[in-house]
Amino acid sequence: MALAAIPVGFVAGLFGIGGGLITVPFLYYIFGSLGINQEYLMHLAVGTSFAIIIPTSIVSVLTHHKFKAVDFEIVKSYGVYVVIGVILGTIFAASLKTKSLILFFSIVIFFLGIYLILIKEKPNETIINMKLHFKIMLGFIVGFISAPMGIGGAVMNVPILKFFGYSINKAIGSAAAIGFLIAIFGATGFLITGKYLNTNIPLSVGFLNIPAFLIFVPITTIMARLGARTVHRIDKKKISLFFGIFLLIVAVKFLLEYLKV
Repeated sequence: MALAAIPVGFVAGLFGIGGGLITVPFLYYIFGSLGINQEYLMHLAVGTSFAIIIPTSIVSVLTHHKFKAVDFEIVKSYGVYVVIGVILGTIFAASLKTKSLILFFSIVIFFLGIYLILIKEKPNETIINMKLHFKIMLGFIVGFISAPMGIGGAVMNVPILKFFGYSINKAIGSAAAIGFLIAIFGATGFLITGKYLNTNIPLSVGFLNIPAFLIFVPITTIMARLGARTVHRIDKKKISLFFGIFLLIVAVKFLLEYLKV
């Protein structure tokens, strides 16, 4: 867990993601090796991932904010619809069959990765006003998909914000702030559903594992600060390219998971 927390925190700060894309698979295999009930293995990994994302994203957002890379207006106006999606997605996740969702997620992430690799960074930031219907539709989809996956949603929100004219730095910083909202409601949802189902998993509250949380958080928060500082020293074109490549790797990983399930 301690070794996994190092890249999770750094990548979380670097790309504005919560780190769930790395945390969930690690926790899934670790909990499995500890003999935890197979029926609740994925739920515990996802719920714990959300709990870890909360402090990690706070550090990431504060660091990005120092570089004026967080648009709190879009976080509020768009984030509210993301939260609605998260709440419904968390309820749905309690009885979820994940195979179809994994395939859908991997296809979407693949195209978003291609988009980020091919898009040109504009010399001047020109933000297009995101209409209300786009905020509702995209916010709900991002939140609903993020909930069962245990992620902060930035893999979708960064390309979305880029499409609406945000610079890569501001897209990453704002996505990190939206990720904080996703994590708060996601963690609460998995805590409540775990208690409701009377899971009685050792050293856990609902679907939140306490030892994993205590091991990950100190390391991920330190590394998130380092990652967030690093991104503002890298050329913008390279950040878009690196993020695009990262998304393609994630898409391939989830496609392989789909073929295994």
